[in-house]
Formats: sequence, structure tokens, C-alpha cells
Amino acid sequence: MDLVPWRPFGEMSRLRKEMDNLMNRFFGETAFPKIVSEEWMPAVDISETKDNIIIKAELPGMEAKDVNVSISGDMLTIKGEKKKEKEEKDESHYYSERYYGNYERSFRLPTGVQSNKAEASFDKGVLKVTLPKVEEAKKKEIEIKIK
Repeated sequence: MDLVPWRPFGEMSRLRKEMDNLMNRFFGETAFPKIVSEEWMPAVDISETKDNIIIKAELPGMEAKDVNVSISGDMLTIKGEKKKEKEEKDESHYYSERYYGNYERSFRLPTGVQSNKAEASFDKGVLKVTLPKVEEAKKKEIEIKIK
């Protein structure tokens, strides 16, 4: 017999899916309240080059004015609000999976950066933050001397 770790939220997620499937079989796809609240958080990639730390965050349907990026010490924070679109008067929803509301993500940076030289750009729903490394954090080649 194998030991299997218990994951309480995994069990809740599985239960929710089973209940949704059961309800969908009886009533079709309808908008039932979710058992477990889910928050939307933007997906993020963090990479490092010789000179920079680069953070890319997917923020579909948002505009640059709705996003705030800040650095405090070795922490980078991305926060904002994804606003719900206006509904038409004669529009009724049968099912909705899109999330709205406030979000905030913070990341500890792996090396020292020059926060005063940080740059951010926003294109096609992707936020790109480029943080130049401090001189001490840059990778340096050490020459090996032969004696």
C-alpha cells in the first residue's frame, strides 16, 4: 500500500468539478455559485540576462493605466484592478468564467537592481519590466593564470 499525501484544497477542487459535472448533466451549463472562491492572478515569467532581470506579466484585457509597478528594497510588486465590462440592458449571462477585481503579486528579486533605472512597457496585454542589475551582481569572468 502506497502512502499518498492529503491535499485538502485538491479534494475541494475535485469535489467542485464533480458537483459541476452532476449539475451540468441535469440542467445543462448554468451559472451556479462556486463552492471554492477563486482569485485571478496574472501569470508571470521572471528571467535573467547578463545585465538585467526581466519580469513579464500577462494582463489580458487591461490597459497600462490600470497597472501599478513598484520596487521596495528587493521586492517588486505588481498590482491593479481588472474592471468588469458594462453589461447590455437586454444581455443575460448563462455562464461566466472570467474574473474581475483587485490583484497584487510581489516577488523577491534574486539579485540587486538599480531601481532608479527600471523600465516598464505594456504591449498587447503583456507588462514587461526590465531591471538593470547593480555592477556587483553582474556575472564576471575570471581569467585563470598559468604559472
